Amino acid sequence: MPQLILISLFILIQVNFLPSKNQDNKIPVIIDADTANEVDDLFALVGAMTSDRLDIKGITSAQFHISPLASDSTVLESQKINEELAQLAKRTEIPLPIGSNLPLRSKSEPQRSPASDFIIQEALKMTGNEKLNLVILGSCTNVASAILQEPRIIPKIKVHYLGIWHDPETNTFDKKEFNSGNDTLAVNLLFDTPNLDLSIMSATTSQYLVFEKEKVDQQLKGKSELGDYLIDRWETYTRWWTQEDPEKKHWIMWDVAIIEALIHPDWARFEEFLTPEENTRRKVKIYTWINTEKMEEDFWESFDQTFH
Repeated sequence: MPQLILISLFILIQVNFLPSKNQDNKIPVIIDADTANEVDDLFALVGAMTSDRLDIKGITSAQFHISPLASDSTVLESQKINEELAQLAKRTEIPLPIGSNLPLRSKSEPQRSPASDFIIQEALKMTGNEKLNLVILGSCTNVASAILQEPRIIPKIKVHYLGIWHDPETNTFDKKEFNSGNDTLAVNLLFDTPNLDLSIMSATTSQYLVFEKEKVDQQLKGKSELGDYLIDRWETYTRWWTQEDPEKKHWIMWDVAIIEALIHPDWARFEEFLTPEENTRRKVKIYTWINTEKMEEDFWESFDQTFH
């Protein structure tokens, strides 16, 4: 009898203390966002925070100094919105380290910040074959700085970058795209780092994920404080790069595309391409197709399940 009790206790302890299968299957991720630069960043972060597939280790803030609307402290603007979103989404447990307010000064000199230190700290916790996913929604400064500060993280990370224009047929790259232009040295460092696992959601591919304002209003307006916050951002943000659609009836959700591709890899297709000629010649993964319909549907379903 005592032996049976001990066996029962052992089983009970195992059941209660082993992590659940869902917990095991979650994707460990840090999202690095220039949140104050645009509107889609906010939607992407909310989509990530409402997903049960992501284990968000942190959200770091990034600079966007080349914007014509840029202040002298763009990273503080991004940080402020990150903090407000975490509060509204009731995800205040997520660490929010601030990033660098300046791009790299040289290809060998990091811009150290609480964000780059945090990336290193979390990456070095990865064990075995596990890798930390670093999703870059803006400039690459913080991730590039972390790599320069501590190269030991390279085999422990997967970098997912939203940026560049890319022609798959000719394999030509345009680094004058906005995100890339905010720190081209950092972009080149990602290309030039041997053995870095790098996936790129190009602007060429992500531009096809578009949300309609009419549907956004139907889904969000008057239903939650967070939803009204997103709508207010859409309506008050000055879209400086185009005179088309002055009433802002549509918005390209570039950043939502890379988050959805991470959560649902079967809704996106990538191919391997050689890096640009001016960079270290190696192969990187670049997305060439996304299922925009499923991505948008998943965004609204996750939001509804969490806030409605």
